[in-house]
Amino acid sequence: MYIIGIDPGISGAICFFENGKVIDVLEMPSMAEGKKNKKQVNGAQIYSEINSRIKDKPKNQICVVIEHVSAMPGQGVTSMFNFGQSFGVLKGICSAMQLSMYFVRPAKWKKYFNLIKTEKQASRTKVIEIFPYIAPILSKKKDINKADAILIASFFYNTYKSSV
Repeated sequence: MYIIGIDPGISGAICFFENGKVIDVLEMPSMAEGKKNKKQVNGAQIYSEINSRIKDKPKNQICVVIEHVSAMPGQGVTSMFNFGQSFGVLKGICSAMQLSMYFVRPAKWKKYFNLIKTEKQASRTKVIEIFPYIAPILSKKKDINKADAILIASFFYNTYKSSV
């Protein structure tokens, strides 16, 4: 089974996971949007990144797992709109590619890895414990997004592999 784990949003990440191993992980492709250094997800590049990695794989063996997030208290209307837009772009790309999509709430995968009520850096530490070979690409504090995408894919692999 080939799993694509996605931490959505402009500062998210995409993990490519096969047979219990991290194959690749990348920051969410983005591009400039108008003025003031604003960014948006780059749908064309996301499509290209996914397509280049799955072109030789049967579609019935590919699962896309996207973190199912919702509005957070204190988050502004504009940022929530932008976040929702990114989520929609990801769903649209996966739908157009005819890939099976699954959604997992943050509380569910975080509970599985005992990350509820921990600091954000705990997910990075957890990934390095489980997949020590991936440590070099998680060396920066900002790599939490990559760690989350890896954990989302790993959670799905460990809990749903027999039912898919």
